[in-house]
Amino acid sequence: MSPAHAAPHAVTEVKICGITSVDDALMAVDAGASALGVNFIPTSVRVVSTALAREIARAVGTRALVVGVVANLDVATMRALRDAAEIGCLQLHGSETEADVGTLLPHAYKAIRVGDAADVERARAFPGDYILVDAKVPGTLGGTGATFDWALVTELARARRLTLAGGLTPDNVAAAVKAVRPYCVDVASGVELAGGRPGQKDPARVARFIAEARGA
Repeated sequence: MSPAHAAPHAVTEVKICGITSVDDALMAVDAGASALGVNFIPTSVRVVSTALAREIARAVGTRALVVGVVANLDVATMRALRDAAEIGCLQLHGSETEADVGTLLPHAYKAIRVGDAADVERARAFPGDYILVDAKVPGTLGGTGATFDWALVTELARARRLTLAGGLTPDNVAAAVKAVRPYCVDVASGVELAGGRPGQKDPARVARFIAEARGA
C-alpha cells in the first residue's frame, strides 16, 4: 500500500509552528511535538533569521522535523535557505507552482488556503504525499487563528498525508482530529502566551494541545 493511499494515521503528529526561540523549540519537543515550524516570511510577527533557525535546528537535532515556512521565493533561493538554515523541509505558502513543489520534493510541501471545494481540488493538483490546508482569509498567507469548514478536507485526508491548520487550539483540536483524521495538526497562535513576545509559546497550552490531539 503506497503512502498516498494508506489507512488513516494511527497517531496524529503535532507541529508547533512559529517557533521563535531555542527555549520554545526544546520545550515543544519535550512536550511531544514531532515537528516545529520556523517562519521566514518577512511580514509575519513570528519571522526569524536564518541564523536563529539554524540554531533551533541544531538544538533540536533528530528529535523533531524542523520546517521552514516560506512564500513567493524562487526555487534556488528556497534551496539555499533550506541548506543554510540546516532544516529538514520547506512549507510553501505563496503562489508557488506544482512544478516548484515537484522540484523540491521530497523536502517540501504546499500549503493551501481552503475556503471552498475548488480550493480542495487545487490542493489535489500539487505533487507529493504531503499537503497542508489552512483557513482562507483575504489578504493573508496564514497564521490568522481562523478556522474553516473541516468537512471540506475529510476526503483529501484519506488520499494524502494532510496537515490540518487554521485556528486550532487546545479546546478544539480533539474535535478537529475526530472530524478529519489528519496525518498532522499544526498550531501557532493557539498555543501562544498571552502578553508574551511575538510568537512566544505557553508551555501549559502546548502540552494540553498535544495531549488533546493525541488522545482524540
